[in-house]
Amino acid sequence: MNGKKKAPAEVSPLMREVSSYIAGALKRPLPEAVIEKTRHHVLDTIAAMVSGSRLLPGKKAIAYVRTLGGGKDACVIGSRLVTTAQHAALANGMLGHADETDDSHAPSLCHPGCAIVPAALAMAEREARDGTAFLRAVALGYDIGTRVNMALGAYDFRDVGHSTHSFGPTFGAAAAAGALAGVNAHQARWLLSYTAQQCSGISCWMRDEEHIEKAFDFGGMPARNGVAAAAMIASGFTAVEDVFSGERNFFVAYDETRRIGRPPEPQRLAEGLGSTYEIMNTNIKRWSVGSPIQAPLDSLLDLIRAHGIRADDVEHLTVRVARQGANTTDNRAMPDICMQYLCAVMLIDGIVTFVSSHDEKRMKHPKVMALRARIELIGDEALTRALPSRQGIVELRLKDGRSLRHHTQAVRGTAQNPMARAEVDEKAYHLMAPILGKARARKLCDAVWATERLSSMRDLRPLLRT
Repeated sequence: MNGKKKAPAEVSPLMREVSSYIAGALKRPLPEAVIEKTRHHVLDTIAAMVSGSRLLPGKKAIAYVRTLGGGKDACVIGSRLVTTAQHAALANGMLGHADETDDSHAPSLCHPGCAIVPAALAMAEREARDGTAFLRAVALGYDIGTRVNMALGAYDFRDVGHSTHSFGPTFGAAAAAGALAGVNAHQARWLLSYTAQQCSGISCWMRDEEHIEKAFDFGGMPARNGVAAAAMIASGFTAVEDVFSGERNFFVAYDETRRIGRPPEPQRLAEGLGSTYEIMNTNIKRWSVGSPIQAPLDSLLDLIRAHGIRADDVEHLTVRVARQGANTTDNRAMPDICMQYLCAVMLIDGIVTFVSSHDEKRMKHPKVMALRARIELIGDEALTRALPSRQGIVELRLKDGRSLRHHTQAVRGTAQNPMARAEVDEKAYHLMAPILGKARARKLCDAVWATERLSSMRDLRPLLRT
């Protein structure tokens, strides 16, 4: 040490804008349409967590967190466990993506809700924040998390092996948790630095056959790490002033120009903040199945209802989706991400339910197997070019000689074709009623629709625990 006072670190205009936006989020009123859409995604994610608590990844998460001990900050949904905010975020994040029920944001190629909502809920419980603060924090998380991925160039970033499902949601979870922890603009800069240090993820999660690691990668890890960053700052940690610019910054570390031909676009982090709310551009799934399967099921249902088609009428079924969607859903061993199985069920039953989309035994039923053999899945280059719009084409050749075709361009539940409140409510209620009972599931739905009336998010605990 030479005794000289250290020069203050330079902070870029980008960092100043983003950190100030995070710090001011709880005081910033949201447009009514944004508040309503945020309610939709909170209820949809809570329903995913409740139903996920009884699936294998959820059971594993609850059992693991039970061994960790710790304080009594926040509840683990679907259990009697109350633990630290970080542990609760980890478990609830894994519950949120224990299945393919949760929301997705196509432009940033991630599932924001399963990380952001658990992180916000854990920190809101810890800090006894009211419902209005919670909703504003959740909307903030969607704004920050999705923009990080878009700044990195989400689809190219994924193609070189990174997991977009882990990167952006970590920042979204941290922003939401940090706002609820009360960080100021200076502390928000440190928050973002600790978040960047904890970002990780490679897309080999595609090979996870039991969905346990995938649940951790998509929901548990981002939620836990985001809450950890917020908790460290709240306890007095300091950090690098500007992780987004200067020597060896975040975007330099993840500059894949040599492999994908174009650099990151850091300025996209701040574009439209306060005017374009990315939760409005986030999709809610109509069907509890993998995202690439949503459009084909919509198309198939329309054809069945319009033409009275039965499974025995079908000679051959061709399904066309984007190349990546075909790769991840082609005759998979898990029913809820197997294109051929789910299309067969739709033809046989005339609908796909949560139960049928998780029925591993039925996948091997002779009638289902015979129909699956007549279903062809093609990765279509035109639909690949249409990404991030997840479109699907179904082509039916019937035994009576007719040929039918349906192209779904805007899946029900997407930003281009959103579900109404009643549809979200119906989906959530039917996911939660088998676990919570009909009366409590109804009360929980009603409570989430009236989130702003909650003086503390802890008031939800009796409805979330089993």
